[in-house]
Amino acid sequence: MISLLAFVLIILTALPLSAQTFLLPSDLYNGFDISKSLIPKDEILSGGPPRDGIPAIVKPKFETIKEVDWLKDEDLVTGVDYNGVKKAYPLRILVWHEVVNDVISGIPILVSYCPLCGSTVTFRRDVGEKTLTFGISGLLYQSDVLFYDHQTESLWSQLEMKAVTGQMIETKLGIFPSVLATWGEWKREHPNTLVLSKDTGSVRNYDRDPYEGYENSFSLFFPINHKSSRFHPKEKVLIVFSGDITKAYPFSELKKVKGSFEDKVGNQSVVIHFKDGSYVKASDKSGNPVKSFVSYWFAWYTFKPDTLVFTK
Repeated sequence: MISLLAFVLIILTALPLSAQTFLLPSDLYNGFDISKSLIPKDEILSGGPPRDGIPAIVKPKFETIKEVDWLKDEDLVTGVDYNGVKKAYPLRILVWHEVVNDVISGIPILVSYCPLCGSTVTFRRDVGEKTLTFGISGLLYQSDVLFYDHQTESLWSQLEMKAVTGQMIETKLGIFPSVLATWGEWKREHPNTLVLSKDTGSVRNYDRDPYEGYENSFSLFFPINHKSSRFHPKEKVLIVFSGDITKAYPFSELKKVKGSFEDKVGNQSVVIHFKDGSYVKASDKSGNPVKSFVSYWFAWYTFKPDTLVFTK
């Protein structure tokens, strides 16, 4: 006789992903303890895959430009340039893994990408006296990925930028400078860059986008609390921080401005650099990077509906 749990699991796997999200038993969170949580437990949803069903990259390998013949100039990369070390992390790899645990010039970093939210955020992995490594929990909050750290199994929200359950609860992640660029633009400005290798230890088709068509669609796969029709939900926005103040720079507005320009976020002067979507970053007047990352409009708005917005 089939057990009740087995019956439920059979039914779940036969349902569309959106339906599976709502039918999960309330105590089934891929084995994570969420008894203490900063976020509503009923808003922690299954994204479909089990824990580590999306395999994080823990020991990344890199190639030189001369070894890379599989990237197209229009492919997007997360670029990191720190203390003379330059690395590019292609989104066509990140879309299958979502997390790369890496070290750059002695600094442990976490390169993250949530395909559902279009959010490319790089963090530091050294938290207090701990250096953490991260995996993918298979769970979501507000359509955004929840990481977990291997050391304490706490859940971390990418766009809350902190731990939301477990031993590390309320601990914040520090943003590490990175940019979003096309491969063509990045390699032109950084000819000595290293590139994340497709030799990840996982069998994935890095020439295929499992989310093809999603970026242009108005549809969302998962529910969110706050919605805004001010821009297309998948409009890319550069998010810039100044203390507790954030400002969103929609790409459609940035396209109306030629070249770089100076702006204010709170009391901080920032310089926004934008090349028609091929390169975007924020710096101070001296050229030093300021805390920023790129996300879809809907994703940032649901987390920070009071965000400031740049318009031309």
